[in-house]
Amino acid sequence: MLSVLRNIVLEVNAAESLDEVLGIIVSRVRMAMGTEVCSVYIRDRNETRYVFRATEGLNADQVGHLSLAPGEGLVGLVAEREEPVNLEDAELHPNFQLLPNIGEESFHAFLGVPIIHQRDVLGVLVVQQARRRRFDESEEAFLVTMSAQLAGVIAHARVTGEVPDESSPERASAYARISGVPGAPGIAIGTAVVVSPVADLYAVPRQLSDDRRGELRAFKRALSQVRIDIESVAENLRDKLSPEDLALFDVYIGILDDSRIGGEVASLIKSGLWAQGALAQVMIEHIRHFEAMEHSYLRERAVDVKDLGERVLGYLQADQRDNQVFPEKTILVSEELTASLLGEIPRDRLVGLISVRGSSNSHVAILARAMGIPTVMGAVDLPYKRLRDMSVVIDGYNGNVHLNPTKAVIRRFQEIADQDAELNKGLESLRDLPCITLDDQRLTLWVNTGLMADVARSLDRGAEGVGLYRTEVPFLMRERFPSEEEQRQIYREQLEAFAPRPVTMRTLDVGGDKALPYFPIEEANPFLGWRGIRVTLDHPEILLAQVRAMLKANEGLGNLRIMLPMISNIPELEEALELIYRCQRELEEEGLEMPLPPIGVMVEVPSAIYQARALARRVDFLSVGSNDLTQYLLAVDRNNARVSDLYHAFHPALLDALIQVADGAHAEGKQVSICGELAGNPMAAVLLLAMGYNMLSMNVTSLPRVKHAIRSITASEAKILLGEVRQMESGQAVEERLSTFFHERDLQQMMPAPID
Repeated sequence: MLSVLRNIVLEVNAAESLDEVLGIIVSRVRMAMGTEVCSVYIRDRNETRYVFRATEGLNADQVGHLSLAPGEGLVGLVAEREEPVNLEDAELHPNFQLLPNIGEESFHAFLGVPIIHQRDVLGVLVVQQARRRRFDESEEAFLVTMSAQLAGVIAHARVTGEVPDESSPERASAYARISGVPGAPGIAIGTAVVVSPVADLYAVPRQLSDDRRGELRAFKRALSQVRIDIESVAENLRDKLSPEDLALFDVYIGILDDSRIGGEVASLIKSGLWAQGALAQVMIEHIRHFEAMEHSYLRERAVDVKDLGERVLGYLQADQRDNQVFPEKTILVSEELTASLLGEIPRDRLVGLISVRGSSNSHVAILARAMGIPTVMGAVDLPYKRLRDMSVVIDGYNGNVHLNPTKAVIRRFQEIADQDAELNKGLESLRDLPCITLDDQRLTLWVNTGLMADVARSLDRGAEGVGLYRTEVPFLMRERFPSEEEQRQIYREQLEAFAPRPVTMRTLDVGGDKALPYFPIEEANPFLGWRGIRVTLDHPEILLAQVRAMLKANEGLGNLRIMLPMISNIPELEEALELIYRCQRELEEEGLEMPLPPIGVMVEVPSAIYQARALARRVDFLSVGSNDLTQYLLAVDRNNARVSDLYHAFHPALLDALIQVADGAHAEGKQVSICGELAGNPMAAVLLLAMGYNMLSMNVTSLPRVKHAIRSITASEAKILLGEVRQMESGQAVEERLSTFFHERDLQQMMPAPID
């Protein structure tokens, strides 16, 4: 059954439309289970009825015409109960209802399973048989597995309008909202431009072309280039390979001939597909054909076909990039955005970014925040291949993407964008004012940086220093580890730009969701694996070069602070400190006077909470990384949109942990700061002030709002508020109390945008 399931999944993934998917499902499931009927019912867009959409074994003429309400008939019962219904004789069940002219009178055995996507029942998958019998557990499990495969396809189809409602059978695209992860704050309204990562056959968007001859010419040019490449490689290896091995290159060239795969691609182009889409469709079909073969030698040929396809695609993409036209308000969409893709778009036309994969910590998200471009990352349910030229609204505050928004939706978000612009302009007067409460308690506001582009915006907004400089960014922007001297120059530039303000440089923090292309870390559970200080302690040459570069960059300035990420125990910290002391000794032996800068620890893992005082005893400061600390405390991947509702910044456990860290640092007479997203939330800033945090470090965009909020309250009322929320047992209750507090003080505009 497993091989059958795998083959069905391969076919489903290769299908071009929902109707094709449904046809494959009902046909293959009926055959695999040996039943006489397999049907699919899909909920219409009005969310009122389950429409008979596909069948093998019943009257296909009724497809699209018959429907059932939730709770109506056995199909409605499956949908209402959200669990399988397995009956030996369906007619005896009180919910049984015979649909007219569908032809199910002679079928008795019934098994229906719900098609559920993120708690939403999208439809019902049904098998029926004339013989009276109960389907066994393995058959039920198989059908549940198939419904899970179908769920994602239907969810995408609803977004693109392939699931029509009863009153509008035409398949025009419908308004839909897709959830992702906030990458950079703000609102963007524009037109989607879909781009593919370089030479990724599986990421090519689907689109038609008005210039069939031009697309055909481009394809033939690409084929010629690949033939030249292969012939060149073969010639270079002629003296090193046997005639049998060299013959393999002739096979490669033959695959691209007009009579074989090349001819199939050309036919699709002539039918109206653009060249990249035609190539991807044909190559993926052949790749999956080889992958499904039983013989290992033939299965391995899938790799050769994929390599050939990607070579041709690379030339096609280069040709397209030379002729790409971007609309005035471009929203760039990709399966996985990269810095190189971002750099291809004229900055004056780029208003927003959407990436199916990636996180708020990815290089692109960091760049987007530095450039002030609203961004949503991790929009895993986005049918990005079908979004070309679609109207899109990005809500970068909450990580939502609105496709085909109505005029009312556009108007609403435009109002929010206008209010944001007006508010930011009104807060400019706060730039040179201190962040101080009405009863004179001082709170220092720093910024998180990673690029020189951050510097000017940070200083313009009144940043008093840098609480987190992400040193991994220069590493991400290269194809190799930067040398010690290259690092020194980069760090010097940052330190000089902010001098005499302090700059807190975090040592290299890779792993988890931050991978260097030239130093890949592949693990089953990367967030609990080899990351942060664990990597650089295992590779002390990396840490030593980095710290030496930092110390040299600090010469004559004295505003450097060094911070160690992902510390989970005391021996780990002591080992890292010894390497830093060694760097200082080595530089002094070279005749350089290098005073040791303040050294701190990032509190990101639960163990560090309970050892906060012991850690503080050994360093100069503690700094909470609230993003990671929250996800580890709550066991919620902060980059996973499917569980984002469980990632709650005001969870009572997190508030208690933050208090414990602050108390531990102060007990040793050390300062404590926070440099996660929580610091940039004005509501959270009020609580952090009351907890005793000395510095908050945030995205530069958030700085004026946090400053305004703190300058509008007293420290004493913040402490009273903290006492109140500590008695609450849910993050939602805490957030509601904070919202009331802000409304009572006319500070609602400072709150994160509460957009649905």
